Amino acid sequence: MTGTRTVSETLYDGYAQQFGATAVVAEEKTAFQDLLIFDSVMHGRVLVLDGIIQLTELDEFTYSEMLAQPAIFALDGIEHAMIVGGGDGAVAEEILKHSGVKSVDLVDIDGRVIELSKQHLPKVHNGVFDDPRLNVHAVDAFDFLAAPEAKGRYDLIIADRPDPVGPAEILFGETFYGRLKDAMTDRGVAVFQTGVPIYQPQEFTDTLTLLGGLFPNIGTYLTVTPTYIGGQMALTWASKATDLEAAAGVEDLSRRFADAKVRTKYYSPSVHMAAFALPPFMEDLIP
Repeated sequence: MTGTRTVSETLYDGYAQQFGATAVVAEEKTAFQDLLIFDSVMHGRVLVLDGIIQLTELDEFTYSEMLAQPAIFALDGIEHAMIVGGGDGAVAEEILKHSGVKSVDLVDIDGRVIELSKQHLPKVHNGVFDDPRLNVHAVDAFDFLAAPEAKGRYDLIIADRPDPVGPAEILFGETFYGRLKDAMTDRGVAVFQTGVPIYQPQEFTDTLTLLGGLFPNIGTYLTVTPTYIGGQMALTWASKATDLEAAAGVEDLSRRFADAKVRTKYYSPSVHMAAFALPPFMEDLIP
């Protein structure tokens, strides 16, 4: 394999992927996890936590745009948002493309992820850490959500959390989802990555089961991120009062998209509408 070093990711027994690394940009054991940033042969700069690919410069937009833009356009704008995780700044950059957003709280437990991403991933965050509307908190999101000032504040909460291992494990439990619900406005929407359903069907089903016991409105839409093993990612949403899938038709979305003058490489009003069409094998996983 071309490159000075081979970086392997093994999420499933008997199935791995490898990247040819041309240079190691940062490598350390933080207080919470092993962190690696490297330059690759094909994918640009890559962020890895605990041996799991978090993003690549090549295709991160397919994930971060779809975490943020569908809810923002369906709601016809938001004012206050929170990101659980997301220390690389990619999702914050997507939200703050919208001039009507007043504040974003980025809450990532690992301050070193934030600092090293600021320094080494400028093509991912595009300078969003200099936006005065962004408030960065290197604290545990589980505790942050319990603070009185969080109650009923957020129109959008995006849980850009890693897989349910290590410090992220607590972000997949019923108490976490309950605190998150309390922090949302009535019309607010929460969006979660719920894995690659072809390989992680139980994670998908379990999350929908938990959310269905707490929220009257839940659902799932899809994106495709090639460097996440399996490609097809389930993004699951929940709301107290908004039906995200039915909130806006393609005509309204197209008008809002044109008015916003937001530049995207994956999201569009047509992609928005199509993303809610699930294949039969996923429909069978819905409890």
